Amino acid sequence: MIDTEALRTQPELTGGHVVLTQLDETYFETAWKALQEPETIRLTGTHTRFTPEQIRTWLAGRTGLDDRADYAIVRKEDRAHVGDLALTDIDKDNRSASFRIALNGPEFFGKGYGTEATRLLLDYAFDVVGLHRVSLEVFDYNPRAQRAYEKAGFVREGLQREALWWDGEWHDVVTMAILKTDPRP
Repeated sequence: MIDTEALRTQPELTGGHVVLTQLDETYFETAWKALQEPETIRLTGTHTRFTPEQIRTWLAGRTGLDDRADYAIVRKEDRAHVGDLALTDIDKDNRSASFRIALNGPEFFGKGYGTEATRLLLDYAFDVVGLHRVSLEVFDYNPRAQRAYEKAGFVREGLQREALWWDGEWHDVVTMAILKTDPRP
């Protein structure tokens, strides 16, 4: 059974170097800046160009939901907003969800923030919310993310051939998932 109250109240999750806290409109400035960062856009495959008002409205609507969890990733030492991650598309009957993460720019890549945040969210998803399966999609041109997901326990399950058109060429989408019963390093 899914604990929808845990989703609605979304507790703060603390690790050694990052804290996951409710994503909301207070993160507008850094979220907006990240949406202008070319490498973040490429790694997330985002074709849409958002307006500031769209982002403000979306961020304001993140709290109190019982069908997803949206977290800001903040660096523990100074509370700098380094990215965000989410459990989305929660299927209560099958106790499954999709996962996504984006760091706010190259200055935050390769420092372990994403890996630690992913592990914190998976512990919450399986041990608190009651999910059985969490899946994700990652583009073939992002092997660094694929390695990070594997370090967190995700297993490659498949390939969607030529599913993304980016910069004039087709790219594959790798599908990965982790089950509650899988080892979590």
